[in-house]
Amino acid sequence: MNMSGEQRIEASVERVWEALNDPEVLKASIPGCESLEKKSDTEMTATVTLKIGPVKAKFNGEVELKNLNPPYSYTIAGEGKGGIAGFAKGGADVTLAEDGGATVLTYTAKADVGGKIAQLGSRLIDSTSKKLAGEFFKKFGKIVEKG
Repeated sequence: MNMSGEQRIEASVERVWEALNDPEVLKASIPGCESLEKKSDTEMTATVTLKIGPVKAKFNGEVELKNLNPPYSYTIAGEGKGGIAGFAKGGADVTLAEDGGATVLTYTAKADVGGKIAQLGSRLIDSTSKKLAGEFFKKFGKIVEKG
């Protein structure tokens, strides 16, 4: 499954970049995120609980930042295991561009699921993924704008 989008954030590119690398900001922005801990400058561990249709699962996973080009772009990749519910893995290319005093964040994401979750059907998974991505970027933008 692939998706892309854009979010205008009323903050400088540098401020948005800092937030994209701040575990506290990311934790507050990720729907269902219970914990997010930084292991190194490019690695984090996360615990996220999600409900996709009738299936609710807790995912424990690893997140890695790659292709870093501060403060303009990076690739975020992750994989989570949800026990009997299955697994989810994917990533996103994130690009920041100045627009006056604001920043336009553009993303292209790709995700894969397997196990019980995959049996729910691609339309439900796609719509849920798009909804979660939208929630993340909306919340992230609000947090960054508040400072």
